[in-house]
Amino acid sequence: MFKGLIGKKLGMTQVFSDDGNALPVTIIEAGPCFVTQIRTIANDGYSAVQIGFEEVKETKLTGGQLGHLKRNELPTLRYLREFRTSTPEVKEGDKVDVAQFEVGKRVDVVGFSKGKGFAGGMKRHNFRGGPKTHGQSDRGRAPGSVGATTTPGRVFKGKKMAGHMGNERVSSQNLKVVLVDVEKNLIGVNGSVPGPRGGLVVIKDARKQ
Repeated sequence: MFKGLIGKKLGMTQVFSDDGNALPVTIIEAGPCFVTQIRTIANDGYSAVQIGFEEVKETKLTGGQLGHLKRNELPTLRYLREFRTSTPEVKEGDKVDVAQFEVGKRVDVVGFSKGKGFAGGMKRHNFRGGPKTHGQSDRGRAPGSVGATTTPGRVFKGKKMAGHMGNERVSSQNLKVVLVDVEKNLIGVNGSVPGPRGGLVVIKDARKQ
């Protein structure tokens, strides 16, 4: 059965369990979302459900996006995401919310990590840096040798070096649902979720339960 939502990370708090332990909890405003399209093997070569989230002004969307949504008389939705499933059990135009998730169940949350800008090798890849003695006054945070001489005579692709850090797709897997508030469209999961406050996230059933 299809289970999935798009939401925004609101921040972290804590919830106390029945045995008195404080659990770190991330609160996500998830949905309400609308089913914008059903992908089928016959038409598209694969089976999936596409849903939309967050209403915006019509001027924020292109003509093609508006036409796609108006097929099913849906509101103007900013974000569209697909969820692979063999048994959709929903129809185009249906509304889905946090009620599909239960406290105690496990979910995966996918988002983009915080962007850190340009970072050096020590921060980005945990390099230890050069020696602090023997005259190495300016090599403390340098990456060291990155290649060889005649053979291979170049630097291999994928070499760990300074560069853009963060802002990458990250999945937090097997998080336990500890809070579901249908009236306020809130879901709380035990643990951390990638991205800054206000960052877009996708919630779906855990693959590794």
